[in-house]
Amino acid sequence: MPFVKVVKNKAYFKRFQVAKRRRREGKTDYHARRKMVKQDKNKYNSPKYRLIVRFTATRCICQIAYATILGDRTVCQASSDELPKYGVPCGLTNYAAAYCTGLLIARRHLKTMGLDGDFAGKETIDGDEYHIEDEDTERKPFKCVLDVGLVRTTIGHRVFGALKGAADGGLHVPHSEKRFPGYKAPEEKGADAEYEAEVHKDRIFGKHLAEYMEMLEEEDPTKYEAHFSQFLKNDLDGGKLEDMYADCHAKIKEDPSYTPKESKDVKNTRSGNKITTSNGNSYARNTRLNLKQRKEKVRQKIAAAQAKMLKAAEEEEDDE
Repeated sequence: MPFVKVVKNKAYFKRFQVAKRRRREGKTDYHARRKMVKQDKNKYNSPKYRLIVRFTATRCICQIAYATILGDRTVCQASSDELPKYGVPCGLTNYAAAYCTGLLIARRHLKTMGLDGDFAGKETIDGDEYHIEDEDTERKPFKCVLDVGLVRTTIGHRVFGALKGAADGGLHVPHSEKRFPGYKAPEEKGADAEYEAEVHKDRIFGKHLAEYMEMLEEEDPTKYEAHFSQFLKNDLDGGKLEDMYADCHAKIKEDPSYTPKESKDVKNTRSGNKITTSNGNSYARNTRLNLKQRKEKVRQKIAAAQAKMLKAAEEEEDDE
């Protein structure tokens, strides 16, 4: 048998490469996504909605979307960036802000669909388990499944704050209390689990944050001023947080509509590589140099270096 050389070219290594780029980069859990997107055969071409919750360094984002062959289609969105309009100027990534964002997207979407009158949601926010589908209504509630992305679904995570807000707002999001703050798993087999709704209520109204603020203010005032500078700037302390979040919940239920920002007409004028904006500022845009220009640039650098060396030599002769 003749000798066969193994050529490790691109086709060879392609067999061992992960097929999907987002899976390769660790951005999408396709095992979970396939289960959330998969629809029953007797519901062909019917959208299966997902409540998508994501966190960045500065805000919480909630979306209601459904999957198509061409990609996801978003039908409603709410962000914690909108909470300053409802009286929450800072702390836009904590558990209480996530709850407000979930409540906002629920009320906004139901109002858009014309279902806000039939599904008013939970009137008193007390942390108890609540399911809109348990109420007797003529119409079916709007159903969507929770999409948490790549976060670790530990007990008390902020994504479940957004879930609780959406459920209390009137959306049908299948869930249990096993991941809410205040849930305690049974220690022995066969024993009943415990769920303290009061603990969850304290998280919704930011009591844990208020206690930390008061403790830090007494023990380390310097750290308190650094960590809660935005709260102090807006004249907020631990005693005002509960009322602030309660007012926010009431304002969201009153008017959850979205008001887009006014777009500014920006017209830029260009002259060569110089660009002047409408507000009067100007800057130079880098352009690619040709061969002649590059040689001239090098010549100028060499001449400047030679002049600098000559000047240094003359100064040394004068000193001697």
